[in-house]
Order: sequence, then C-alpha cells, then structure tokens
Amino acid sequence: MIVDNAFRGAASAGRLHPLARPERHRVEVLRDIPYREEGGHAHKLDIYVPMDRPRPLPVVLYVHGGGFRILSKETHWVMALAFARRGYLVFNIDYRLAPVHPYPAAPEDAAAALAWTARNAERYGGDPARIFLAGESAGANLITALTIATSYERPEPWARALFDLDVRPKGVVAACGLLQVSDPARFFRRKSTLGTFVNDRITEVSSAYLEGAAAEGPGALELADPLVVLENSAAPARPLPPFFIPVGTKDPVLDDSRRLKTALDRLGVASEIRFYDGEIHAFHAFVWRRNAQQCWKDTFTFLEPYAR
Repeated sequence: MIVDNAFRGAASAGRLHPLARPERHRVEVLRDIPYREEGGHAHKLDIYVPMDRPRPLPVVLYVHGGGFRILSKETHWVMALAFARRGYLVFNIDYRLAPVHPYPAAPEDAAAALAWTARNAERYGGDPARIFLAGESAGANLITALTIATSYERPEPWARALFDLDVRPKGVVAACGLLQVSDPARFFRRKSTLGTFVNDRITEVSSAYLEGAAAEGPGALELADPLVVLENSAAPARPLPPFFIPVGTKDPVLDDSRRLKTALDRLGVASEIRFYDGEIHAFHAFVWRRNAQQCWKDTFTFLEPYAR
C-alpha cells in the first residue's frame, strides 16, 4: 500500500508540470473506455491520440508494471505520452490485480484489451496491421505472454482466442521484465548481495500472483513464466515479432532480460538488448534523466523500421 500510494502520488504530482499536459504535445486523451463487456474499473483503458499526424497511425498497447499487484494506467501516463509524442496511437490499459485476482486474470484481461484494440484501432485513426506491444516489469511479462499467444497454438482459452483472431504484433518492447514468476529465489542464487528487502519484494510478487491460481486445466501455470515457455519451445506456428529489451545494469531482475535475448536468438527472432550502466529497475520512467532519455531514443530507433 505504501509503495502503491507513493507511485500514485508521484504520478499525480508529475501531471502538474506544464510539459505533462498532453495538449502541449498535440495529443488528445480519451479516458476510461471499457474494453470488456463486464466493465468495471479494471477493464478500462485510456487512448492517447496524436493530432496533426498522417493517418493511419501505428498502434501501441501499453501494459503497466507493478508486480501484478499495484499501479495502473494512471501511474503510467508518462509512458503512454512518450509513445504518443512520437506519433503512436496508444492504448494504455488497466487489468485485474493480485492477490485478489491471481493468474490468469491479468493475461486474460491483457488479451481482451489486445483483441479490443485490434478491432477498434481503426475507429481512432490507427492501423490494426501495425500494432506494437510494450510494457515494463510485470507488464513485460504480460506482453511476452500475449506475444506467445499470437504466435503459438496454446491450450489456454484466452490464448487460443487471441491466436484465432490472428492478431500479429509488429514489434515488442519488453523493458526490465520479470519473466519467470515461479522461481523468485533464482536471482539470489546467482547474486547473493541483493539483500533481504529485494528478496522479500520479489518473493512477494510470486506468492501474490500464483497462490490461489488454478494449477490444473489447459496450460496450467505455464504462461505465468513466458520466458521458460520460449526457452523450451520449438519454432512457432507464426513468426514471433522483433523484440527490443532495455534494462539497467543495477536492476535486480536483469538476468531475465539476458535469458530472453538468448531464447529469442535460439528461435531466430530479431531482437536487440540494451544495457544502461548503473540504472535501476524501470529507470526509463524518470524521463528527465539522461539514461532514460537515451533509452527512449533507442526504443524509437528500434521500432521505426517496423512502424512505417
């Protein structure tokens, strides 16, 4: 609760800065649009619409981080605005959070949001053939799971529905992802200097997301660990899109990004990993800092050939 409120307070304070106003960047924001019929606060998204840009626009579905437990589209407005400033039509989503809603609630919602985006992007000036997925931390986990669902014929009902819809992302930005939730102790087996506080936080993420989750049924808990799925998979039914993987060298979950790059290389998927010296988890949210600005520049440079 303390961490959540701290981030929400910082995000709200940031909105007071003159440069945070979307209109300053010729961006219109359409707020709280439901993407699931059952409605509810967790099933809404905001749309960031670049003005004065030639249509149709490339599209970004942004999925926020927060350990599957905290934060929201409201705390991640800066990410959405950053993409919109560069001419992307952005769908910034909320989804159900653990521990009240353990796995697979979050990927079910994210999949529903992606399906809604694919069906409705054109209404808002977007090109449904140029959809990109982006997220950080837990959000990177979720978009990697969505990407697998669009490329592999999976048994999970939500994944199968996405595959059958034939959504084909043009690219993925998986920033500082926590990509294997089931084994939080792996980071400390590798680097024992991380400390008790970090150990507790990562363990808390795993327990909140997976305790109470249905371990039986189609796919079981596999897509809670999309990294492991990629590491163990053969060639997909449809080509996986290119990945951009930014991460700080002081990020305690850095190793998951390295493993993701290795898994993608094994599958022959175009990908690029960028390390930012001395940076912590989700550093690119601090957009006034030099390395954060470089990270955003690198992100757009990577996406540009695929967004044309």
